[in-house]
Amino acid sequence: MTTQDTAQRPALRSQRLNQITNEPHTKLDALVKTHAPFETQANFARFVVAQYLFQSELVGLYNDAELIAIVPDLAARCRAEAAKADLADLETEVPAPVAGAVKNPSKAEALGWLFVSEGSKLGAAFLIKRAIGLGLSETFGARHLGEPAGGRAEGWKSFVKTLDGLELTAQEEAEMDKGAIAAFNRFTVLLEQAYATTAELA
Repeated sequence: MTTQDTAQRPALRSQRLNQITNEPHTKLDALVKTHAPFETQANFARFVVAQYLFQSELVGLYNDAELIAIVPDLAARCRAEAAKADLADLETEVPAPVAGAVKNPSKAEALGWLFVSEGSKLGAAFLIKRAIGLGLSETFGARHLGEPAGGRAEGWKSFVKTLDGLELTAQEEAEMDKGAIAAFNRFTVLLEQAYATTAELA
């Protein structure tokens, strides 16, 4: 990307991603509220099922050598194991995979998915406070919402700085946008799936 191109695109890449995902993000937030995950531990357990499903689908991306070359601490950022430990704390079975997981995305598309996953750690700062009201904590039942090593704000700033500094083609920019939107849509599907199984488990 040339300096001229940058001048014509005043918004940072991360700001653009926030903008284009605003609609699916707002819809997802509303959907989470309808399921009232912080009303009871049982409701929260279903929320953790969705979180585990989503994070487990991204394990391959968090451990991808090409992506780690871009974000060196990427593997340590993955929360699949934390969510799995939360399920054990909440005496909830580890769910079977749900068809439709992301498969072999391009590097740029994968970064779009990771942008959404990493961004959700900021919202987790508010969610952990609600989880504490259910008798849970960063060491029991709500580990995946815990403060990452080095702090939430620092971890996010460092990820975004790396993302905004990449030189990408127009096609790669479009792939990253596609990945970010797909990530929100996928979490929405997994959330619906997690709460749809509640009746069967009761």
